[in-house]
Amino acid sequence: MADNRVVVYKGPGEVAVEPIDYPKLEVPEDVARAMGMSKEAPHAVILKIVSTNICGSDQHMVRGRTTAPVGQTLGHEITGEVVEKGNDVQFVDIGDICSVPFNIACGRCRNCNEGKTGICLNVNPARAGSAYGYVDMGGWIGGQAEYVMVPFADFNLLKFPDRDQALEKILDLTMLSDIFPTGYHGAYSAGVTTGSTVYVAGAGPVGLAAAYSAHLLGAAVVIVGDLNEERLAQARSFGCETVNVGEDTPLEEQIADIVGEPEVDCAVDAVGFEASGHGRGAQEAPATVLNAIQTVTRAGGRLGIPGLYVTGDPGASDPDAQEGTLKIRFGLGWAKSHVFFTGQCPVKRYNRGLMMSILHDKAHIADAVNATVISLDDAPQGYKDFDKGAAKKFVLNPHGMIPNA
Repeated sequence: MADNRVVVYKGPGEVAVEPIDYPKLEVPEDVARAMGMSKEAPHAVILKIVSTNICGSDQHMVRGRTTAPVGQTLGHEITGEVVEKGNDVQFVDIGDICSVPFNIACGRCRNCNEGKTGICLNVNPARAGSAYGYVDMGGWIGGQAEYVMVPFADFNLLKFPDRDQALEKILDLTMLSDIFPTGYHGAYSAGVTTGSTVYVAGAGPVGLAAAYSAHLLGAAVVIVGDLNEERLAQARSFGCETVNVGEDTPLEEQIADIVGEPEVDCAVDAVGFEASGHGRGAQEAPATVLNAIQTVTRAGGRLGIPGLYVTGDPGASDPDAQEGTLKIRFGLGWAKSHVFFTGQCPVKRYNRGLMMSILHDKAHIADAVNATVISLDDAPQGYKDFDKGAAKKFVLNPHGMIPNA
């Protein structure tokens, strides 16, 4: 009998909360067989979910813009309380509240030992790198649920030092599983530092987190571009300049009006493959942002690209884009000696430092992304609102553990 529930993809535009078996201390059968590991997972824990968030990456699947099958469980932004642990878990105890990096990592392979936990070699037969509740990521059950299993717990979990403090700051701490480190990674890998001028494409939660992180890193001016005025207003709420790329005025002219020249020191792509063209009435054009950030970044600048790009997009407008082949002005980037940083954020590289910034009141990321608490049962409506462009980061509260929610 099922005594757990999880959010499930039911087809384009539709999700549902469905019963599922309570998790076991076991890795997925396909992972165990292909990777030559035991199915039993004494290195794992079961978490009672305290908070779990809806992510823009989930939204790509729900729109039908990936190869996710109907029945795909969802959710990779997880914070939870340990309620069961295997006999090989040494440093995490029952009752600890922990953040779960969305990257599933073994802590044993070459890439993990080099700090590249976003591309672990031992947790996904299909490719390097894995995540909870995501297409082509190894079949791990998603965390938009009541309970979830986390493998290699001693390596993966970030334990909060004080339970009461963690619950008090849970709306900030819940962002450590993905969007705060991902946004920070985008800004950091773009070279943002004291006095930088920065352009962030996209005012969704990751873009807002990148813009907020650019301020933490000392940027002089942070400019956020989007089509959605509500989201641009959210960016302005914590000190960003904004440009509406749906207007006919070219992006470089709008930037020049702010910083006095048509270029910035560095840029972040927080949009990804479902990008729209710029200007009034523009249609989807997946290389738009990649080309725009090359255009507006100075020679010698760096480009952080945490926005998601995929190898399979059945909803793309042309056959090339359906397999992730885009018309990028790489010659422009080469001529300007740009440095490109792409790929999943290695969350463990940043999450502890960002946790300390939250616990000591140096970072208030929940306010920046407009964290909004809803119940697990309200997840389907949350997905619909998010898809319509709501300037909110939806946080699911499966067990009513979020104070004052």
